[in-house]
This record gives sequence, structure tokens and C-alpha cells, in this order.
Amino acid sequence: MNMKKAISLLLTATMGLGMVACTAPKADVDKGFSPALDKSTSCHITIAGGYDNFEALETEFDRFNEYYPNVELVFTKVDDYNNMIGTVLNGNDAPDIYVNYSWMYGREQYSSCIEHAENLADPALNLNLDCIRGNIMLNTDDGTLPMVPVFANTYGMLVNKKLFEKEGLNVPTTYKELVDVCNAFREKGYANPMMGFSQKETTSLFSLTIYPYFCGTVAGDAEAVKKLNSLDPSAGEYLRPSLEKVTQFMNDGCVDLDSCEQIENNYDAVILRFFEGDIPMMTCSGDTVSGTKKRESRSEAFIANPFDYAFVPIPVSDDGAYFLDMPNLQFSVNKDSANLDMANEFMRFLITSRELNQMAMNKGLMSPTKDLSFNNMYAAFGKIPESRILSPEVIGLTDDAVIQMRQAVYLVGKGEMTIDEAVAAYGTFTQ
Repeated sequence: MNMKKAISLLLTATMGLGMVACTAPKADVDKGFSPALDKSTSCHITIAGGYDNFEALETEFDRFNEYYPNVELVFTKVDDYNNMIGTVLNGNDAPDIYVNYSWMYGREQYSSCIEHAENLADPALNLNLDCIRGNIMLNTDDGTLPMVPVFANTYGMLVNKKLFEKEGLNVPTTYKELVDVCNAFREKGYANPMMGFSQKETTSLFSLTIYPYFCGTVAGDAEAVKKLNSLDPSAGEYLRPSLEKVTQFMNDGCVDLDSCEQIENNYDAVILRFFEGDIPMMTCSGDTVSGTKKRESRSEAFIANPFDYAFVPIPVSDDGAYFLDMPNLQFSVNKDSANLDMANEFMRFLITSRELNQMAMNKGLMSPTKDLSFNNMYAAFGKIPESRILSPEVIGLTDDAVIQMRQAVYLVGKGEMTIDEAVAAYGTFTQ
């Protein structure tokens, strides 16, 4: 385990004041953080995660030290995090706060991650949970809250705003508009109006495009969700509408699969290909978007011809786009921490619109707070009607069911399976 002290001094008072005007709607404005402990308290707080570095969090350490100058906060990377965090929590050097994930809940191999977690819904902790979108909170069987989202994630597409403006086209908001826009770009000489990663199943363009639509087809259907989660072979029929949609998507010529196959990965390569400036739309996840800013200086094409871009939902329905709202990174407090009071105090400081929004801006990820208008990159998702905001946390879909969906739409999308074959194979797909 490698230790790294918080050394960043990037956040100035001016930036901090600037965030006051960019927090949640009036009904959810933070009351402001006021220290509840002795400011002279001296202790050491460790936060463990899998990132190689976490400058955005370290900036928050510096902000917290303005209130508690004698508290040393460090971020520690744990190698092979998902497999090792349970061992670390049971060891002598267990962290005070640690990264957790919703998909770990209910899985025996990750039971330590839940067992060591304090109930963050305890009113005595006074966390401002109201500033976070409730649909991305983990719903547990006993009503406790072992983890709180600090970043959110979703699926969508990067759009080259310069190309849309140049060609006099509007960013599509319905499926028909998407097809029409792709056709219009082709008529204007753009060989690939829409691209995405397609070499592997994980976060392929097929999953990114269809997963929100799939959630829309089963939301509110408890029986469907139950069968999907239990990998009941008959649940394959619940995939049929999504498989038909991905088939339509490919048949309508929205993407050229051969060109997509040239993209080597769904992060660095996707970003750099988009920065070449000739692709109007590029499917990706919020994780990918977080890496765009740092890669602008690595793209000779972008340096020569910079352009404005944004991240928007992919409209696969004639009724409009869905916003698939998901937690990205979540924090838990180790209830056995030797410095539990100060660990909770840091969480009380962090779980505010101001700090979460600032950290999301620094990291380039979507904020979990109720207002997304403060960040132009993700602002389009904040305009989606509530009726079209979907969350696997609320629907109840497990990772096991999602794996089946991803594999099925990938194989059908690439033409390696028919719709009927994929429906019949539900429950047999592997990671």
C-alpha cells in the first residue's frame, strides 16, 4: 500500500467564493459548514481507494485544514482494490474512510465493506444528505446507508458543438432527430457522424446506447426485475425490446461499425479520436468525459483547431432521451475508526453542494448533487424531465442482470447473434 500526503494548494479563496453561486436550487442550498469539534484537535485520517492519485480530494483536504489545521488527511491507494479492500479493513492499518460501491452490497466476498461501514443515515451525524439526488443512494434491506455518493456517472455522447453550429444542425433530442442528424451530416460529407468503442463488450457503444432504454422498459415492473436478477431463462423476453432497438439503431446507419473497430479502447483512444475534430458525436461514459480536459494538450489536432464540446444523453426513444443516473464513487466511514468523530466531521464537511460540486469539477466527473446547471459539460442531463430519469438503484437491477443485458446487446449489435438466440441465451452469458 502506497501512502500519499495531500499536498495540493490549488483551491483559492476566490474559487471557493465562486462556487457559492453555483450550488443547488434554493430549496437545497447548504446551510454552510460550521466546525463542531475542537479546532485544535490533532489526528491522522486515512482515506483508501483504487485511484493512482486523487488531486480533487486532496484539494478538499486543504479546504478542511482551514478549519482543522492539525488534522493530517492522506489518500492511500490500495492495489487490486476490489479484491483487497476487505483484507485491508480487517487489518491493523484499516482506513478511516474508504471507497465503496453499490454492486458490492449483498455479495458475500465483499461483506466486510458493508459490515465495517457506519450508518451514514444516522441523524446524529448531521450529514446534509438532502443535497444529493436521492435516486443514486443505495437502497438497503434494513434501511441503513453504508455509503454516500461523492461522484455520479451516466452514459451519453460527446458532441462537437462547432460542427453542429457550422452545419446549422441541432443536437438531437429524439431518436428520429438522431437518425435525421446522422443522415444530414453524411450528406454534408462526414463519413462517421457517430462513433464509439466496439472492440469489447464492456462499455461498448451498444451498452451505452441501449442500457438507458432497457431500464425504461422494465422500470416499475417488479416481476421483470426479479426474474432478470435471478437469471431466470424466461427473463430473456424482457430483453427483446432492447435487442430490437439496437438492431434498428444499426440498420438505420447511425454508426459505421468498421470505423468504430479502429478505436483501441474506450477511454484514451475514444477521446483522442473525438479530438481529431471530424466526428460530430462520440458515445462514451462519464468516466471517459472526466479525462477529456487533460488530453486536450495531447491532441495535435485539437491544439491546431480547438472546439467547444459537451456531454449529452443519447436519444434512443421517440419520446426523448433517458438520463441513466448512477453513482460512480461512494465513501463509507469505518465504524471502528480510532478517529471516528473527526472522520464523520470530514464527511459532514464534504457532503455539501459546494464541496461536492467543486470536487466534481476538479475531477471532471458528474456531481451527485441536485443541481447540474453549474457545469456546462453535464448541464444537458439536468434538463431531462424527472419522468425520464432512471436509476438502477431504484429499479433494483443487479450487476448480474446488467452483465446479461450488455452481452446480449453487444452480440446482437455486432451481428454475432440473432435476437431470438440472445433471448434464449439469457442467464448463460459470462463477464
